[in-house]
Amino acid sequence: MKIQINSNHTISENETMDNSFETLIEDSLKYYSDHITRIEVHFSDENGNKEGLSDKRCMIEARLEGNQPTAVTAKENTIEEALNSALEKMQALLKTELGRMKNHKPQKHTS
Repeated sequence: MKIQINSNHTISENETMDNSFETLIEDSLKYYSDHITRIEVHFSDENGNKEGLSDKRCMIEARLEGNQPTAVTAKENTIEEALNSALEKMQALLKTELGRMKNHKPQKHTS
């Protein structure tokens, strides 16, 4: 599972943040990692340099093998809170998507 973290110019990026966020993402999605080829995380501050409530946005896109990408978005007061909220949404979405895929696999019949 490859993880790519992106942010716009209003979010300061540093090595420590990326490494700790990557570890959090890996830990949160490890149950689904056999099915995920790539995770893209996009951070933005919707108000730019101005203060505001729930203005930090995190969008997570998961690419499941053999399927179209699926994405979730969360807005919170900090990028850490937005990431955690988006990861919770992604876990729920992956559980649903992978359950649906499992239920629609052709069954092998033995005679």
